Amino acid sequence: MEKFIVTAAITGSIHTPTMSPHLPITPRQIAGEAVRAHEAGAAVAHIHVRNPETGQPVPDIDLFREVVTEVKSRCDMILCLTTGGGVGMTVEERGKVVPTFRPEMASLNFGSTNFGLFPAAGAIGEFD
Repeated sequence: MEKFIVTAAITGSIHTPTMSPHLPITPRQIAGEAVRAHEAGAAVAHIHVRNPETGQPVPDIDLFREVVTEVKSRCDMILCLTTGGGVGMTVEERGKVVPTFRPEMASLNFGSTNFGLFPAAGAIGEFD
């Protein structure tokens, strides 16, 4: 059998809670979905964290810590912590996960991080 690596992007940063009732928002939900992906055969989980009350992407180190701790206590999945973050985050906020957690992998975003939202931006009244 040919070998391959499956990476699961658990939340992404652009998706909003109204796009899907299945979008994990809390650290427990995000970690749970990562573990489920591992059980289904994924080797890597790409992790963003969200404000548990609004679902909006945030660079909160404590939320990352909850996700990392929960996943690592339940399986040996490789975690790819995002440095992409979300719109409006500073480089320092986005990159803080690397020296804090020293993950096996981290995303690296060069250039613009506007995510090309300009066509849809007018249709979004608020983040929900």
